[in-house]
Amino acid sequence: MSFSSLVNDLSFKDKPSAASEQRRQMARGSSVSTFDDGRSHLSRARSYASTSATSVSISGDIASQLHGGYSHPLARSWQAERQLTKSMLIYPLFITDNDDEDTPIPSLPGQNRRGINKIVPHLEPLVRKGLRSVILFGVPLEPNVKDALGTAADDPKGPVIASIRLIKQRFPQLFIVADVCLCEYTSHGHCGILRDDGSLNNELSVDRISDVAIAYAQAGAHSVAPSDMNDGRIRAIKLKLIEAGIAHRVLLMSYAAKFSGCLYGPFRDAAGSVPSFGDRKCYQLPPGGRGLARRAIERDISEGADIIMVKPASQYLDIISDAKDIGKNMPIAAYQVSGEYAMIHAGAKAGVFDLKTMAFESTEGILRAGATIVISYFTPDFLDWLES
Repeated sequence: MSFSSLVNDLSFKDKPSAASEQRRQMARGSSVSTFDDGRSHLSRARSYASTSATSVSISGDIASQLHGGYSHPLARSWQAERQLTKSMLIYPLFITDNDDEDTPIPSLPGQNRRGINKIVPHLEPLVRKGLRSVILFGVPLEPNVKDALGTAADDPKGPVIASIRLIKQRFPQLFIVADVCLCEYTSHGHCGILRDDGSLNNELSVDRISDVAIAYAQAGAHSVAPSDMNDGRIRAIKLKLIEAGIAHRVLLMSYAAKFSGCLYGPFRDAAGSVPSFGDRKCYQLPPGGRGLARRAIERDISEGADIIMVKPASQYLDIISDAKDIGKNMPIAAYQVSGEYAMIHAGAKAGVFDLKTMAFESTEGILRAGATIVISYFTPDFLDWLES
């Protein structure tokens, strides 16, 4: 029944007969006109109809009515605690020691290994679109450059230090993060210096890693980000930054909660960092190790980390939330790793979902969990998508 027919029906039912109305007015001595009384009946009918309609349309308390709050696209965006912006994004770059290389990485759609001569042409249009930060991974390809100690990691002429200097000169507005690890430079592919039995020598590894971090910082990196997961490397790096007199201008981003797993495959193809034997399960966190992750986060905060990172991202949203809870006053970063990126591309290619839609959904989930910084291979795409 429509509102108007409900009013008419109620008005008809409620309207008194002429005789009864005359008796009522004589008893009251009223001089109110029949017209005014009819209007009073109509008003009561409308009020009754409104109350009836409301009780029929609302199931539960009135606070349960939420649709109006997100019916408009802009209103929907207001519901997000954190909205993705260009300044949140860090773009990973693979830099090789072949100056003119520009080679697509088959397992990472749209991503290339580039030599130093190809970096500026690649970055120029992205910077114009609003790119704010990059993270650099060195990929040595020259024969015999790798050894047991990863000595090429801080080579002044190597790909990372050379690209830091170049990018800082050509794009002074870009924030440069240098990933710090030995796995790309060691002959065995592990993230430190090994003992004779093949296990990590933590003390020697930390000493070496911290030296590499200082070399990158002195070359001009705004941030050093150790990803090796050796115990105590945050403290060692912080102390050496202080000793070098540059702790006041270099941000220390810790891969505090980096989990072992199968989502790094495309990255290892890109960086040439597949271990020659064994795996990294003894120093990267086990996938079920939530308590270990919390302890590692607490440790790295106490050792002087400025930013805490969780890696991978989408499968560890609870850890991102934990990191935000533990580091309440700190920025939290999340790395949407190569396997996550490749899976989204594969699903879109198979017609399971739209690429752009899923890229946003996955990233918004990371932000909702508590991250305020996202390292993402989708960064060039987001620079376009966020404009539109």
